[in-house]
Amino acid sequence: MRLAAKGFTAILSIITVGAALSLTIPLAFAGDDGNSKNVTEDEIVRALAPPPKKPLTRGLSIAAPQADPAPSAAETKLIQSVRGRSTRSLSSTEREEIASVAKDKPNIDLEITFDYNSANISTKSLASVQALGRALTSPDLKGSTFVVAGHTDAAGSEGYNQDLSERRADSIKRYLVEKYSITATDLVTVGYGKSKLKDPSQPMAEVNRRVQVVNMENKTTASK
Repeated sequence: MRLAAKGFTAILSIITVGAALSLTIPLAFAGDDGNSKNVTEDEIVRALAPPPKKPLTRGLSIAAPQADPAPSAAETKLIQSVRGRSTRSLSSTEREEIASVAKDKPNIDLEITFDYNSANISTKSLASVQALGRALTSPDLKGSTFVVAGHTDAAGSEGYNQDLSERRADSIKRYLVEKYSITATDLVTVGYGKSKLKDPSQPMAEVNRRVQVVNMENKTTASK
């Protein structure tokens, strides 16, 4: 009887350990390789596509199509003035004007990491950058003007972070132009350093180290 009890206890222990492992293994491996943060091409297209035009209403009188509001003259002038400009040539005033216009435009934040203290895109983030390249060359987005904005966390001086954010935005643009033949003037790069933290309550958090892509102008007017 004593041997049978010991055998039963051993079997019960094995079952308990097995159940515990079955619960902990998915948690231990979920996202460890960084792939869970990679965004897909479809997700980028959906985030950056202009909102659909409102359908024509039917009634006793003929109503004009209710299209989305056209960019203001000042907005169009700003976009055209920064197309083809180098990142470092933008003044602080121009950077703030771009940010003001961009806040109401279709946008997406990408968690793109870089090698330490450099503008080299990390291996684990290449999939997201490649998805961005495919999305920007899709029929829904190709030809629009996009802002590629680099952001850092609060570590380091303002000057250092400003320079780093600009170099990283340039690195993304260079990759997209070289690998996906995107017209360079369709990509406006700007750096904001640590001036626009996504989570000000946690200034050192990883979420602040990001690249934001904004669709500034519909492709039907981008080339005009």
